[in-house]
Amino acid sequence: MNELLIEGLSAMLIGMGTVLSFLCLMIVSMFFMSKIVRKLNEIFPEAVPASAGIKTTTSNDDSEVAAAIVAAMFRGK
Repeated sequence: MNELLIEGLSAMLIGMGTVLSFLCLMIVSMFFMSKIVRKLNEIFPEAVPASAGIKTTTSNDDSEVAAAIVAAMFRGK
């Protein structure tokens, strides 16, 4: 019984150690990848269009929003 318990504990420790080391390696690699992407974004910036078809309104008319809400409510049924 004692041998079986020791084997189980050693298998558990090996498995948990493997998972922990993989997660630590993944965190470190994601940290370095974010640094690399940030530097690449400084070197090759992405062009942002001035107006990408976004409608800007200055009025407080919420009729379009209300119509969209009603349409979404009836579409779900």
